[in-house]
Amino acid sequence: MLTRTSASYGGDHVERVRLIRALTTVGGLSLATTKAVLQAISVRGVSRSELMGAAQRALLGEGYVTNVPPGGQMVGSSRARLWLARVGWQVHPEDPVIDALDAARAACDDAGPGPDEERMSAYAEAVLAIARTDVASVPQDPGEAVRQVVLGTVLVDAVLSSLRRLAQQHIAVSEGG
Repeated sequence: MLTRTSASYGGDHVERVRLIRALTTVGGLSLATTKAVLQAISVRGVSRSELMGAAQRALLGEGYVTNVPPGGQMVGSSRARLWLARVGWQVHPEDPVIDALDAARAACDDAGPGPDEERMSAYAEAVLAIARTDVASVPQDPGEAVRQVVLGTVLVDAVLSSLRRLAQQHIAVSEGG
């Protein structure tokens, strides 16, 4: 029985609350970024690639620069930009994730020997295989595609991190590594 101070919520509302909880707790997104992600998911009437781009931009936050220089070349000569140019990855030249890669590698170097070029190449091969699996699994329906891109990017990162740690343990025990 509903009263004036109670409400009834349908499956869509419950699903949205679950999504918000997952994005903010497991995904670690701020409420502002979560709001932008939810807006990207709910966009209708645009192409699948436009929706996927909106989802990625929402995840990148307000600092994301959308102006690509002529030719789409890497701007600046940071370590990550030079590495990306050398391996030929086609990414947005001002993607803030490039700066995050620079910061992560610098932190590794400061704490001890960071990944050398051989390890970076091995990591790149492994994450390309993961990325191919991710992109191949994106549904054709635009709304579902955006939802999967967002959830796959945010929530599956926690799964991949856990799998990596478990795999390291497995290798150390089973192969005497």
